Amino acid sequence: MIYVSRKEHFNAAHKLFNPKWSVEKNNEVFGPCANENWHGHNFDLIVTVKGQIDPQTGYVVDLKMLSDLIKAEILEKVDHKNFNVDVDFLKQKMTSCENIIAEFWKILEPKIPIISHNRAKLSKLRLHETVNNFVEYSGA
Repeated sequence: MIYVSRKEHFNAAHKLFNPKWSVEKNNEVFGPCANENWHGHNFDLIVTVKGQIDPQTGYVVDLKMLSDLIKAEILEKVDHKNFNVDVDFLKQKMTSCENIIAEFWKILEPKIPIISHNRAKLSKLRLHETVNNFVEYSGA
């Protein structure tokens, strides 16, 4: 089994706020991430696929096709956007990195076999919110 990864970068804003809680409780739990005027991050998304090498091309997946897929399905929808306001698949959800990456998985997972001619599948997503903070997801 071969693992191939592609890293993409985007910028986005969000806030963490539970409407069932008071402003004080939100500030206690989420700190500055509950800022009523939002806050932003420079995100890095790393998409890892796994599969067998195509003997015709030597690829598990064409990285240009993987990059194009990530751009079309994720980046065009989230880059320079507000997750809470502008992104349909995140509306009405707590926009924690954990929820964001799970939604990204739902979008990308069925499309990897298509671009790889059924030679690969999504293995793992990693989303860096800051240099020090990231989440990984390998499916449900």
